[in-house]
Formats: sequence, C-alpha cells, structure tokens
Amino acid sequence: MKQQFLCKYFSFFLVAFLAIQFIQAQEVIRQQSCINESYQPQIDSLKKLFNTKGYELIREASMTMQSEYEMPVIMPLNSGTWYQFVFIGDPSSRLYEVRMFDWNERQVFYKKHLWGDVDGNIITYTYAPGFTEYHMLKALQVNKQKKKGLCGYVMMFKKVREENAETTKAH
Repeated sequence: MKQQFLCKYFSFFLVAFLAIQFIQAQEVIRQQSCINESYQPQIDSLKKLFNTKGYELIREASMTMQSEYEMPVIMPLNSGTWYQFVFIGDPSSRLYEVRMFDWNERQVFYKKHLWGDVDGNIITYTYAPGFTEYHMLKALQVNKQKKKGLCGYVMMFKKVREENAETTKAH
C-alpha cells in the first residue's frame, strides 16, 4: 500500500514537472518595442533626408535594449542593391556600436561612436552586399545609469532611384 502511494505520488510530480517544462519550452522570446518621443524628430529628419537621396524606407523598428548586450536584427539583402542602415541609441548612453555580418558570419561593417562624438547617438552607413543572402546587424549601447529598458531604433532603406535633381537644385 505504501509503495503504491509513493508510486502515484512520484508519478503525479513527474507528470507535473514534465508539463511545466513543456509549457516553458513553448514560450518564445520576443523583441519588445519601446516608445521614445524624443527620437521622433531625428527619425523624421533622417527619413526625409534619405528619401531625397533616392532611398525608400523598407523596415524600421524600435527595440528595448539592455546595456552592454548586443541586439541582433536579421534581414535579407539582395546582391548589388544599395542599402542605408540607421541605428539610433538612447541619448544618455556613452557608447554605441554597430556590427554587420554576412551569412558566413564574416564581419562586413563596424562602427563605434562615443557620447561626445559629432554624430552622437546615431550611426548610419551604406552597404551593397556581394551576394543575395541574410545578414545580421548587431547593435549595442553602454549606459551607466540605465542597465535595462534602453530604447534603440533601427531603420533600413533601399536605393530605388538616383538622387532627385530638382530637390538638389532647390536646396
């Protein structure tokens, strides 16, 4: 009788443990967006600037970041197409870095800004891949005051036309 009770007791806890493990395995880590209205003038200005240079915005996202941890963004890029990438970090951070890797995990771009730099919290760069494949952008920022809950913003533009001659002459 005692063995039968222990067997049922053990079976119950084993099933409960396995059910909890199954439920936890189903959870997906999702990137959380963040809203920071102080970025909006920079975002709007950059959208307008790159549009006049013949780029079309194809992806943008805000993302909650943690200080000193890279945030990966995976995107498909087409061979021979020019892309413009923008990363905007929290203005209170002291260091900003962006790295880009191709499908073979070869680093194809790296740029670092410090808090006092002219461009400050914005890193922009142009890139045309040699092959049609997925690339990974890794953004990082370091902040001494805020360790969690930093806001970052990423934009990806694609070159769709040559710079507008009328827009250039007007300015």
